[in-house]
Amino acid sequence: MTMRTPLKTVRGLGSAKEGADHFWLQRVTGAANALLATFAIGLGVHLAGADHGEVTATLKHPLVALPLLLFLVSAALHMRIGMQVVIEDYVHAEGAKIALLMLNTFFAIAVAAAGILSILKISFGG
Repeated sequence: MTMRTPLKTVRGLGSAKEGADHFWLQRVTGAANALLATFAIGLGVHLAGADHGEVTATLKHPLVALPLLLFLVSAALHMRIGMQVVIEDYVHAEGAKIALLMLNTFFAIAVAAAGILSILKISFGG
């Protein structure tokens, strides 16, 4: 015996089977952000008051640039997922929801790309 109505069966509006993946990705990026943000804040405190040459020399080091790059990617992904949940929960007009979800993705990519470009430019001395 099934609890599905014929209309639900025809529409096929069952679970998309992505809820658990979304949940875990949000938690994993959150945990990664906690560790990487601690590094970034510590680096910022360490470099506070330093001159341009010292900051540039520090950011050129691969063991500094790599965690900063990872932090940018993780934070942008975490931001996108979080805003996606807010948009899906509170925007009810389907057209606006789709437009906002697309803009959300493009914004997260732009933020990550700008940060990555900046770090790589400093790292490679461009």
